[in-house]
Amino acid sequence: MGKLHERIDDRLRSFIEAQPVFFTATAPLSGDGHVNLSPKGRAGTLVVIDEERLAYLDFGGSGAETIAHVRENGRITLMWCAFSGPPNIVRIHGDGEAVFRDDPRWAELIGLFADADGPGARAIILVRARRIADVCGYAVPLMEYQGERSLHAEFLGRKTDEEFAAYCEKKDFIETSVDGLPALPLPLPPRTV
Repeated sequence: MGKLHERIDDRLRSFIEAQPVFFTATAPLSGDGHVNLSPKGRAGTLVVIDEERLAYLDFGGSGAETIAHVRENGRITLMWCAFSGPPNIVRIHGDGEAVFRDDPRWAELIGLFADADGPGARAIILVRARRIADVCGYAVPLMEYQGERSLHAEFLGRKTDEEFAAYCEKKDFIETSVDGLPALPLPLPPRTV
């Protein structure tokens, strides 16, 4: 049986922080636009800020649909599944915001990620929870976590900030989404922190 929560309490926070992967879902306002669903990983790249706010690092590598959608309408859902231990699924429906490198809040927010920060961080997605729910997760399979993949961090770690900015400018669907919405502002502002 599902349960609604008024806040991200200690139990939910512990569950969220223990999961090695989570998923984000966003969509444009247009009925014929593309819904985006993305898996997110890399230890330490998601933080629970307080009882109603979370943030995660948005790295380069693929498109920028999540950024485009939260810039247009702010709607975002985050989901965590227990692939080991007791079954559980947690969803947070919220209002998302992309915080870019030139935003005055960048320095404070990026500090929340400590060692998980890296040269490929292009934005921080800040989420304020509107609806917090968990459900049984009885149908989610049991799977064994083997560890972190290092390829993404290693690939981006070989690039200087200038090389990363050039990499972003060459990719399709970075400055605008597949539906033509504004996404990552280019040229990418340099890292100052």
